Amino acid sequence: MEKKNPLSQKPAFEAIEPSFGHSYTYQKFDASKNNKQSIWHYHPEIELVHVHGGSGKRQIGSHVSYYSDGDLILIGSNLPHCGFTDKLTGNDSETVIQMKQDFLGNDFFKIPEMKNIQNLFEIAKGGIAFSGKTKRKLGEKLLILEYQSDFQRLLSILNILNELALSKDFKILNAEGFSMETEVKDNDRINIVFNYVKTNFKEEITLDEIAGKVSMTVPSFCRYFKKITNKTFVQFVNEYRLVHASKLLAEQPISITEVCMQSGFNNFSHFNKQFKAFTGLNPSEYRNQLKNVLQ
Repeated sequence: MEKKNPLSQKPAFEAIEPSFGHSYTYQKFDASKNNKQSIWHYHPEIELVHVHGGSGKRQIGSHVSYYSDGDLILIGSNLPHCGFTDKLTGNDSETVIQMKQDFLGNDFFKIPEMKNIQNLFEIAKGGIAFSGKTKRKLGEKLLILEYQSDFQRLLSILNILNELALSKDFKILNAEGFSMETEVKDNDRINIVFNYVKTNFKEEITLDEIAGKVSMTVPSFCRYFKKITNKTFVQFVNEYRLVHASKLLAEQPISITEVCMQSGFNNFSHFNKQFKAFTGLNPSEYRNQLKNVLQ
């Protein structure tokens, strides 16, 4: 049987249809029901994700980072992202809520009482990660949704969104914006680039190689990638490798030299320097700090 080349496939547009009698989708995943949406995908619905416990990598727009002790993320309309959990994440459960911006009617979020949530949806275009007290408190509220009636759940979601809008414990992941909404051909190209990096980041990826994948010259590709992501391609690949290194340091009892090699770096001193610039700590300090936090 002929194996399909993943690079020839179209970007994964996820069609989301709430079940009958519902204006939004609510899903809870656990060990018996895993969220298998690990590919690069996007959809017009705003997505709120709570990962209860565990640690892993997240990629939202051109932002790649490592989370620990669970996650609370709000992803704006048409902002591409990869799934956050897999069998190695070690989380207890994952709650996902997806809603169109007008899921309660065209004008509902335009009333004065909804101004905070409307502003939140605007900021979420870059993706928002919540931390600290907000992550803990609202994470607990999201866990309780499973036991509520449809009407109670809707009221709870509105309350959670309002509390997120008032929170100070947040970081915008693509602070300069992410112009993915422009044209379908851009979605096509960036999908190929991101999926190629995801698969091949441990190897050397030359600009000639990646530009060829999307049928562009190197100068055109460099301008295009910077315009779409606000990062150079080299910077993006480097960040992807460093986040993978962070994950290995936190989860695997292997030597730092091995972490370096498994993350796509072939020069140990260069890896040390890049890691410290990225995290503020050298790899051994980073690992020791995590041990202190987890003790």
